[in-house]
Amino acid sequence: MTTASPSSVVTRLGRVHFTALISMIMAMAAIGIDLMLPAFDDIRNHFGLAPDSPDVAQIVTMFLLGMAVSQYFYGPLADRFGRRPILYAGFAIYFIGALGAALAPSLDLILLSRFVWGMGAAGPRVISVSIVRDVYSGEEMAKAMSFILAIFIMVPIIAPTLGSVLIAAFGWRSAFAFGAVMVVLIALWARVLPETLDESDRRPINPSAIAGATWEVLTNRQTMGYTLARTATFGAFSSYLASSERIFGEIYGRPEQFPFIFGGISAAMGVAILINTRLVDLIGARRTVHTFLSLYVVWAFVLLGATAAAGGHPSFWVFVIGLAILGGMHALLIPNFNTISMWPMGHIAGTASAVIGTIPVAAGALIGAVIDRQYTDSVAPLVIAFAVLGSLSFLFVLWAEGGKLFDRNGAARRDRPEIAMRPPVS
Repeated sequence: MTTASPSSVVTRLGRVHFTALISMIMAMAAIGIDLMLPAFDDIRNHFGLAPDSPDVAQIVTMFLLGMAVSQYFYGPLADRFGRRPILYAGFAIYFIGALGAALAPSLDLILLSRFVWGMGAAGPRVISVSIVRDVYSGEEMAKAMSFILAIFIMVPIIAPTLGSVLIAAFGWRSAFAFGAVMVVLIALWARVLPETLDESDRRPINPSAIAGATWEVLTNRQTMGYTLARTATFGAFSSYLASSERIFGEIYGRPEQFPFIFGGISAAMGVAILINTRLVDLIGARRTVHTFLSLYVVWAFVLLGATAAAGGHPSFWVFVIGLAILGGMHALLIPNFNTISMWPMGHIAGTASAVIGTIPVAAGALIGAVIDRQYTDSVAPLVIAFAVLGSLSFLFVLWAEGGKLFDRNGAARRDRPEIAMRPPVS
């Protein structure tokens, strides 16, 4: 198999083409979640569930758990066999899970299919990050991830509206079937992507090699500190994803407006991601994280105070604006969390991407599931989660940096990568 040099990948495809393709590969996980959120009411009705039943939230939780349990396996396989074959294995599993969910006759079988679907979505997620790390490093990677996520964020803006249109025209199962169609289209597009793993970086698959690479990831203070910080913030965000339809439909009584509300909050996140590229240029990825994580915690407690003062039910606009601001800061944090975690791991990017991806998704999904069960007629559980988990995230970053924040180079300078060469732009 011929392997393209990292710089030649961008030159060959063009920076815009490469960014768009990786964005859509990465967005397959978001497609698998956001497209069917408007279907929850119809699914409740179809299976005779109560209008406020939280059981359908498991459609999101099972998908995330499927992603969590399988990501680890994709990484070592991608480090041994290359990115492309493992990427297409993920595509195949994704297709099976999406088609199974569309055809499943019971909620239990839908949940099982969603678990398989999530296992398939884990592959593109791990491989896309590995490819970006193959091509870029250091703050170049942070800027590249910002451009990729700026396109990626269009999915949660558009997906709920698209899901609503599909459901109105063809029924709720069409939202699941669309996932199967999308993966086929993206798989065909991805044929233009060359192999990016250099032959010299291929690692054998044996227990000692895998354990050694995993141990290296788990014992790197910078990598694990930022991974755990991302885990904490993702726990609250995963609860928002799973319960947003119920919050806006049941608690605030605006079910018909849900796609637009969800899309508006996602748009705020998209704007933040676009700003991130400029911030990384000006102050660096580390200072961006330290600044906006501090603001995130402060704002979460401001929203918590407003929620407590309103008896757990702040006005719609107070809640939505507060959530949009938190979402924007979340969008600024996630690509930088991920990038800083990956900086010391270029030589084992596949395994590192898998471990770094598994921990936040697994723990975040479980935390989100616990929060989901606390909802009654109040948004307090979600707001409390943002405040508490945001504070925990801040403590993990403080630990990762040895107690010293706002240093562009970081306290652990031995972990700082060499300055990456900017790839040619066609």
